[in-house]
Amino acid sequence: MNLAYAMGQGGAAAAEGGGGLLATPLLPIILMLAIMWFLLIRPQQKKQKEHREMITNLKKGDMIITSGGLYGRITGVSEANLTVEIADKVRVKVSRGHVAGLAQTSKPDTPPAPKKADTDKK
Repeated sequence: MNLAYAMGQGGAAAAEGGGGLLATPLLPIILMLAIMWFLLIRPQQKKQKEHREMITNLKKGDMIITSGGLYGRITGVSEANLTVEIADKVRVKVSRGHVAGLAQTSKPDTPPAPKKADTDKK
């Protein structure tokens, strides 16, 4: 009788533990999905949102770079297209969606003025 009682207890314990065994493999999968969300998906969505805002805020006079690699200054703005001057008197129309970003507008470095030779000191 003790043997039947012991076996019966083991069977009940195994049946209760079955739910725990099912939940154990799900925990790592859920954890991996959460890590992927925070490391891959969320930063990409944030970058897309910033790019959309940049495209909507483009105005005449901004220096841009297109996804094709052309640098230019915006000379005309419409709802779907931009007119970009890429050289003197050379203008192209570019779809807003093909603007990769704002170009870095840096002032050209001016070389320092040459020093005057001191011929008075002898």
